[in-house]
Amino acid sequence: MLIASQISASEITVSSRSDFEDLVINKKLERFLISLSVTKDGKIKGSAAARSVTGDWDWIDDFFCRSMLWGAREIKYNCQKVTFDGRRLRFISDQGKGQSASFALR
Repeated sequence: MLIASQISASEITVSSRSDFEDLVINKKLERFLISLSVTKDGKIKGSAAARSVTGDWDWIDDFFCRSMLWGAREIKYNCQKVTFDGRRLRFISDQGKGQSASFALR
């Protein structure tokens, strides 16, 4: 069961690793030119703009924390707030204070 705090009429904050896993395991996170899988064992894999994406993730406090490689380029470690509107997950960098990216769940 998703336990989360409401941030708008249609968007909730995902507040635990188990809630996050319930949403993403065995699904794809997709947006234009990006398709990613997040696995229960802490791995990220997929592609973005025809380059391979690999990485590691963990849930620390209330945040999705990840490090990734996009091809040979390192994407710096970042802990992100995650919200869900019933269809899309939104990852907000810098513990919810930075830029965001939304992904459809397929």
